[in-house]
Formats: sequence, C-alpha cells, structure tokens
Amino acid sequence: MPTEKRERQRAGREARRAAAQAALRQRQQRRRVITLLVLIAVIFGIGFLLSRSGDDGIDVATGSDSAEDCPEPDEDVEPKLEFTEAPELALEDGKDYSAEVCTDAGTFTIDFDEDKAPKTVNNFVFLARNRFYDGAPFHRVIPGFVVQGGDAKNKDGTGDAGYKFDDELPEAGEYEVGSVAMANSGPNTNGSQFFVITGKQGVDLPPSYSLFGKVTKGMDVVQKIEADGQPDGKPKVEHRMVVVKITTKDKKS
Repeated sequence: MPTEKRERQRAGREARRAAAQAALRQRQQRRRVITLLVLIAVIFGIGFLLSRSGDDGIDVATGSDSAEDCPEPDEDVEPKLEFTEAPELALEDGKDYSAEVCTDAGTFTIDFDEDKAPKTVNNFVFLARNRFYDGAPFHRVIPGFVVQGGDAKNKDGTGDAGYKFDDELPEAGEYEVGSVAMANSGPNTNGSQFFVITGKQGVDLPPSYSLFGKVTKGMDVVQKIEADGQPDGKPKVEHRMVVVKITTKDKKS
C-alpha cells in the first residue's frame, strides 16, 4: 500500500502536469488569436489601399484612368441609336471641327479634315451631337494595326446608324499612325464605325477607307486601348467611349 508521503508526491506531480498542460493550451490560444488579428489587419490594409486607388481616379481592374474624369453629357439631348437616312451637310463655313473622345482609358482629340472629307466629318459630328457614340465600345483592336469602334447599337461590329453614305477616299500613301478613317464593308458603305491607325499594317492599307481626321492629342490613350488588343481583333479588355464632345474654332486664314 502507498504511504501517505508517496500519495502526496503523486498528487503533486499530477497537479504540476495539469498546470503545464493548461499553460500550453493558453499559449496556443494566444498564438491563434494573434494570427487572426494579423490576418484581419492585412485584409483591412489591402482594402484601404484599393479604396485609395479608386479615390485617385484609377480603375484598379484595368489600370486606366477612371471614366469619372469624363465631362457630363448634354442632358438636353437624348441619345439616339438609329436613323432613317444620312444627315444633310451642315458644317459651318470657316470653322475647324474637332472631337474630344473621352474613354475609360483617358481622352484623345481628333482634328477633322473638313476640306477633304466634308461628308464624313459631317456624319461624325452629327452622330456625336446626337450622343450616338456615348457608350460605344472599341470592339476590334489589333496591335500594330487599328483600334476600331462606333457600333453603338449592337456593340460587336455588326451594327451601324441605320444608313450608308458615299466614300471620300484619300490618295495612296496618305494613311499614317494616328489617322482616323471610316470602316466599311465595300465601296460607299460608310456608316458609324471608324478606326484609328496604330501601326504599320494600318499605314499600308490600300486607299479604300475614307480618311477624315487625325489624332492630334492623346495618342498614348489610343495606345493604352491598343495594348489590350489581340491578333484576332477581340480585345482582352473591352474599352469604350464614354462621352464624345464636338468643338469648333475659326479656321486660320
């Protein structure tokens, strides 16, 4: 039979063992709590940085300038996506026309050539003033070739404004990087779709597309859109026109 002394020693050992196990459990619990708090802090920190990026006008998903920087559209004009006939020529004599094309990637400026392509410039001005282009995507983007958009109706390159009009073709060799020309499906089938030439393939096109302007500011924005293109023309990220504003000034004499 165990003596009283041995019984006390055994009880002491068990008490010390239980205390050690309890202390171990407490340390493990503290480590789990600390790990959880660190994880929560990291998650909140990432969320804060992302929200700050949004405040700075950067679209985190695309890395481009926010569309919030675009001017407000003309609220007095209801967007119209279909017409029954091409517009009558309504350009003012002695005026130089240009367009500020505000996109989700930034803004670029087109200076129009009213003298060489009055019908084509008139068409673009008419559609822009009717807010046809607001929201239209750049549905065909091929690096080294073109950035193409203007199908506000179907948004996939199969639509137009409901009418066709005749070509105003350039001479051979007039296309250059930054040139703005009309897309078509054959002679005299111009509608609403247009493209900006971004590389040699576009410069080398035959003179079968009405040339009516050139990007004079913001070509880097066009190149941002081009960077999301693919050889098959379907962009990895589809950019869009948000607001297109027409401006005029007196021509230099």
